[in-house]
Amino acid sequence: MKTNFTKPFVLAGAIAGLAILPACSSGETEEGVEETQDYTTRTVAAALGDLPEMASLNGAISSAQLNSIFDGPASYTVLAPVDEAFNALGEQGQSLMTEEQRPVLAGVLREHILPGHLTPEDITAAIESQGGEVTMTTFGGGDLTFSMDGETVVATNPSGEVARFSGAATQATNGVIIPVDAVMIPGDEG
Repeated sequence: MKTNFTKPFVLAGAIAGLAILPACSSGETEEGVEETQDYTTRTVAAALGDLPEMASLNGAISSAQLNSIFDGPASYTVLAPVDEAFNALGEQGQSLMTEEQRPVLAGVLREHILPGHLTPEDITAAIESQGGEVTMTTFGGGDLTFSMDGETVVATNPSGEVARFSGAATQATNGVIIPVDAVMIPGDEG
């Protein structure tokens, strides 16, 4: 059963995020799942710049001229493809970085952004409370379905592209950065 859970979930996630904010730290939980890192003295843009495995994403955000979004006051959750995910795109990834493809790149990136401040722990709790999967609407207007594969959260777009959460998330003043292992190209572009 698919449930569109975006609006109530964003509010619940924001409230839950405030409650757990002081307890966040870098490390691992007792199950071995990495906890969200507390980086709340910087914006998402600044935090992304400090994450070495996000160089390709930083370049893509700059090429797509989306930098100002992540320095603003609104809160976003970024499903952030790591460098290896961009490298796996090969020539298609290189093509996306050209000036001619800027609108396509911006569209791809918007499909990796969720409104609100959602940690992996918030998303996992929502999946568990819904009994298997949760669907959320991206900044680009598409839907992502989140489910569990063992201990790993998996995001799937409507065209079947899959990205797995990989590594510790980072909380910033205006959002959360969640590393993922793939770039999910929407069906029209991929």
